[in-house]
Amino acid sequence: MIEAQPFPFPYDGKLTPQRTALIVIDLQRDFLSPDGYFARKGYDPAALRTILPNVTRLVARCRAAGITVVYTRQGYRADMADMTDYEKWRRRRGGMEGTDVFLRGSPGFELVPELDVRPEDVIVDKTCNGSFTYTDLDHVLRARGITHLLFTGCTTDVCVHTSLREACDRNFQCLTITDACASGDAYAHEAALHMVTVEDGVFGCIADTQAVLAGIDRLGGQSA
Repeated sequence: MIEAQPFPFPYDGKLTPQRTALIVIDLQRDFLSPDGYFARKGYDPAALRTILPNVTRLVARCRAAGITVVYTRQGYRADMADMTDYEKWRRRRGGMEGTDVFLRGSPGFELVPELDVRPEDVIVDKTCNGSFTYTDLDHVLRARGITHLLFTGCTTDVCVHTSLREACDRNFQCLTITDACASGDAYAHEAALHMVTVEDGVFGCIADTQAVLAGIDRLGGQSA
């Protein structure tokens, strides 16, 4: 088990690597680079980059323990055929018209090079904040018999939290790793973490990286 709040994860003590996945949300150049989408919106991407060491440690330890690693990437088709009028309006409003920000195949769409992405990992491309909407993520997880999810990535208050809520509604057991998630808004980050724990864990549990690594070690994982 993993020591977590408001209760140890998972609730029944039945955590097995083969039924668990580490979800790494949207750690793309467009979020983390100084000239990407996030920076264009006036946020400092440095806050997002601070979690990379923890995420890379988690990826390495989870992989060694036999836990599936899933990366998500947010972006639209290069021809924008999947973009609604409202989304196009938001794109213009954000000063991104005529750019390749958040377009698949562009440099900014790719995961940051600090991540150790392996052929056996799963990559899910999405257009929405939630990782389950219009994607095959649910099918992939269930095909592999996965029932427990560990959430990391950016941003805590938007894409991570939306994906977490979608997962909870699908009856996955979920844990959010507090210092492996980040937002450009510190208040929103803390509020999002707090919302996980209300009503005695309505959206599962929270724990820091060290607690998760210790729990994985107890499953027989190797040291990273």
